[in-house]
Amino acid sequence: MAILRLPFVLFLSALCVMTGLVPVLLPALSCPAHAAQSTSVSGPHGTATLLSDSDSFMPGQDMHFGLRLQLAPGWHTYWLNPGDAGEAVTLAVHASGGAVGEGGPIEWPVPQRLRDGPLMSYAYTGDVVLPVRLQPQEAKEGTDMVVEATADWLVCATVCVPEHAQFTMTLPRAPLYPSPQAPLFARAAAQRPVASPFAAAIAPDGTLSLSGEGLSPAMVRDAWFMPEQPGQIDHDAPQVLHVRDGLLQLGLKVTDGFHRDAALPGIVVIRDVSGREQALAVTAHPGGPSLMVGTAHGGRVVWLARLLALAFAGGMILNLMPCVFPVLAMKILSLERMAQGERRAALVGAALYAAGIVVAFVVLGALIVGLRMAGDSVGWGFQFQSVTFVMLMCWLLFAISLNLLGVFSFGTGIAALGGAGRLSGHMGDVLTGVLAVVVATPCTAPFMGAAIAGALSASPVAGIAIFVAMGLGLAAPYLLLAAVPGLVRRLPRPGAWMEIVRQALAFPMLATCVWLAWVATLQGGQVAVPLLAGGMVLVAFAAWLVRQAQDMVMAGRGGRDGMVLFCRGGALLAVALAVGGVTMVPPALAPQGGGSGAAHPADGVEAFSQARLDALRAQGRPVFIDMTAAWCISCLVNERVALSPQRVRDAFARQGVVYMKGDWTGRDAAISAFLHDHGRDGVPLYVYYPAHGDGVVLPQVLTPGLVLHTIGAQ
Repeated sequence: MAILRLPFVLFLSALCVMTGLVPVLLPALSCPAHAAQSTSVSGPHGTATLLSDSDSFMPGQDMHFGLRLQLAPGWHTYWLNPGDAGEAVTLAVHASGGAVGEGGPIEWPVPQRLRDGPLMSYAYTGDVVLPVRLQPQEAKEGTDMVVEATADWLVCATVCVPEHAQFTMTLPRAPLYPSPQAPLFARAAAQRPVASPFAAAIAPDGTLSLSGEGLSPAMVRDAWFMPEQPGQIDHDAPQVLHVRDGLLQLGLKVTDGFHRDAALPGIVVIRDVSGREQALAVTAHPGGPSLMVGTAHGGRVVWLARLLALAFAGGMILNLMPCVFPVLAMKILSLERMAQGERRAALVGAALYAAGIVVAFVVLGALIVGLRMAGDSVGWGFQFQSVTFVMLMCWLLFAISLNLLGVFSFGTGIAALGGAGRLSGHMGDVLTGVLAVVVATPCTAPFMGAAIAGALSASPVAGIAIFVAMGLGLAAPYLLLAAVPGLVRRLPRPGAWMEIVRQALAFPMLATCVWLAWVATLQGGQVAVPLLAGGMVLVAFAAWLVRQAQDMVMAGRGGRDGMVLFCRGGALLAVALAVGGVTMVPPALAPQGGGSGAAHPADGVEAFSQARLDALRAQGRPVFIDMTAAWCISCLVNERVALSPQRVRDAFARQGVVYMKGDWTGRDAAISAFLHDHGRDGVPLYVYYPAHGDGVVLPQVLTPGLVLHTIGAQ
């Protein structure tokens, strides 16, 4: 959490300073620091500790426990498939006392390949965390949960030494909150392989094939396969790589234990031309072609061009998503200058608006990439998982509403306190673009998911280009209006009606403030209500003081007038007090649940749990997964329009479909891992698992007909 907070607070501070609302940096947020680890077991070959990702437990809510091995230099331990020699780590976790439960299998990070003479091993060195998922069930109300774990592992260097340890940990019953060790689990989750977007097949001669868009000789420099099951291939044998446009093939040397009529699960690691590696979890089914040699020229260019096109289209469609509706007021007001026939002003305004959008997209993209590289499992829209950000956005939009109603003139910085000139108008265009992106991030438009996933897996230069294309797509309609004189002339002539429209547009902004206040109460609990309302009073008081200062300046009283300076200072102090109040929201209260994504058994909706999903699939039950969040307007619209109608719910009941919701309103490692496994970095995500077969990912925009067709009820 600490890794996320620093760049996030800096980003918010920069945004608020630019708008003139917050001239001070955000105070540091405080987090509880309870120990969530056992006593360490140390020896000459390293140290072993049992960790928890939460300081507490709640029955029915998933949490992770992990074996942390800090191995001495030169020593290593082994993966699920140790390779030619070795033994896999085992970890058994048992909960008793206030809740009971058994830990699941180890969620393995991607191992290294270690070659020792003619032998190849799949192993871990240095500092590694091997997590298991556990969902404690109610046992004894109000008592602590005692967690006991037994671990066995083999450490090797020039010799091999078997190790054994038993651990005990006691956790109190309380709302879950990430422990100080949670970043280690986030790092382990980021090191797991992601679900492959490519179809995988294995031929009788051992040729492993991946097929799909994005594979090309220009993108893939190297690749290798590590099977989950031992005894299938010669691990040390060269894996001959051939790539052509849309197809990657690895020539594996199979052994006598290879089953030609069975699927072959494992990990394919692809290294691109920049040296970046991506690990894909694949299950290769029998029947693939034998090794074919093919070469494609310009494959990487074609792949990047497709991603840029998807990013641009996603940005264009984002204009139609409900997340951006609150900013339409500011966009419409910017058309006044166009309608007045000032062509140069129209071009400059549209260009600056586009620049603000592009810069905001690049900054957000760089933040996500940087945090993920640091081991934090963040995704698109991550800032709305912070009650601090939600409350600040509520106050910002409230201030904009007061501006639209004419309470004060809103420029930037000191200009906001003393009148707005051409400079503040230009800066206003830039800030309108920035605000459009910040407010739009709860939404993921069609095509954006693939584009964002591609940007995060591409080289830094290609990733930035993809985010720039997305920003240009969002700005394209206004660039088009400014560039085509005929379109500008079709706009209504300016008049008194514009002031009426300007004031009327304040009310959608105020409605958005109500929505953000609801989200803040879900994340921060009841204590957030008076702090949020008190902050709005202080923002309104600051706006009134700004208006008094502006009236004095307009009356000819200079900037050095004592009352003008008093009003300016009072406005800044009021905003600073409001921002300081954000730190009074106890982090332990967030998230509270109960948002859009909260599951209510009475409604026939189950809360998402990976263990429950696995159990249902093992029983042959069809499952519909809805990954959502209270701050995601697209999610709320889809739920109301496509998932809540009675005919859809009746079809779910007739087909025996289990409807599961995952609430990502606050940070949730299990949901983040599920999104990551499906190549997504934000919500909404809809996945349908039929009774038998692989999951089907649905589009981000749903209709009742699409849902009914997917589950086979139409």
